[in-house]
Amino acid sequence: MLVDIVPVGEVPARVKRGASAGLRSVYDFDVTVHEAQPLPSDAFDAGRNQYGAEAFIELAERVGDGVKNIAVTTEDLFYRRRNYVFGLAYLDGDGSVVSTYRLRTSSDGGFSDRNPEEIFGDRVRKEIVHEIGHTLGLEHCDNKRCVMNFSPTVREVDVKEEALCGSCQRTVR
Repeated sequence: MLVDIVPVGEVPARVKRGASAGLRSVYDFDVTVHEAQPLPSDAFDAGRNQYGAEAFIELAERVGDGVKNIAVTTEDLFYRRRNYVFGLAYLDGDGSVVSTYRLRTSSDGGFSDRNPEEIFGDRVRKEIVHEIGHTLGLEHCDNKRCVMNFSPTVREVDVKEEALCGSCQRTVR
């Protein structure tokens, strides 16, 4: 299966490489990284100082020509009444989005012996794999170690592994 990564705004090369590596290792997908796209100005909510996540999904679907398409941005995203989201995908849809904005925090995730860039990279890969999982029909998983576990905070992202549990693997296959 082909997955297209669509950077939106200025996305560092290491983030794009990490996203691609995560999708290849967990799902064994072919991955293409597109040229960066401009931020969807109509999605910016000045009152919140955030972007609406849905516009990024629509952009990924328009620009990407993969079976699945994921926008990646460094901007802060929200969805409906939620204060923020790390990412968003529609179940069984073609598009999704991940924001790295809140994945870089002062919290070291309890891994004080690890480089902050390594922790950040792990978080990004987990969220990319998580959102693409939704597009493949996976819902949130109760297994706290499964990458499909709902994780509204970075601490919960840090607890997850960058892999599907056995039950989620069987659902995807």
